[in-house]
Amino acid sequence: MRHDPAKLHEDILRSIEEIETFCQGKTFDDFQEDRALQLIIERELEIIGEALARLRRDHPDLAEEIRDIHKVVGLRNVLAHGYDVLEHEILWDIVENKLPILKADILKLT
Repeated sequence: MRHDPAKLHEDILRSIEEIETFCQGKTFDDFQEDRALQLIIERELEIIGEALARLRRDHPDLAEEIRDIHKVVGLRNVLAHGYDVLEHEILWDIVENKLPILKADILKLT
């Protein structure tokens, strides 16, 4: 069964917006000290990665329009299987610097 690309876009944007909301006004130190915030970010990044994996599998033409899609899908795999090797600095960099780029790419597709 092919997944609806509009639904995948919606899921990705919703997860990005959740991360933006929970991280508003937060610093890296806040992130390091707040286990609940870490779990929220990890889960939303996992959802984003899974939605992009489905998009890449079912709609490769659309997936080509998303920069570094392979890295986001790879992050999803690390979050799911390599939970013990997560580096907070990398996750926070993704939140601050990579999600705005991904959001822009997804908005171009919708």
